[in-house]
Amino acid sequence: MSFVKIWVHIVFGTKNRAPFLTNEILAKVINHIKENSRIKNIFIDSINGYHDHLHCLVSLGTDQNLSKVVNLIKGEASHWINQNHITTTKFEWANEYYAASVSDAHVEKVRRYIDNQAEHHRIKGFSEEFEVFIHDTGSKLG
Repeated sequence: MSFVKIWVHIVFGTKNRAPFLTNEILAKVINHIKENSRIKNIFIDSINGYHDHLHCLVSLGTDQNLSKVVNLIKGEASHWINQNHITTTKFEWANEYYAASVSDAHVEKVRRYIDNQAEHHRIKGFSEEFEVFIHDTGSKLG
């Protein structure tokens, strides 16, 4: 039997950083992504976001690859948002995303970081956050 333990912190934003993800919409989108991911056997450990982006801590399965998982999450979520008129105008995710592996020793730190997005973004905007990510994959979270 195969055993795979690959944790990935994934961040993806709305197209043009449009602030579509108000508190009410964010909660609906997160709940839908969780349910859809369960159906597709995508294990999302933690998910949260802010007005223009989402963070997910995902454990990849034996037959999953990062690109496919991200595309399944983003594609189905945007389809659902538009089909159910969750936003007043057409919703789209940006094409790009950030992803970094997370060691077992840092999983809890990443969970806390994801859970505290509203608090974190009172201090730091998405652009500043992204700069930290691309220059230091995890040790400066929070």
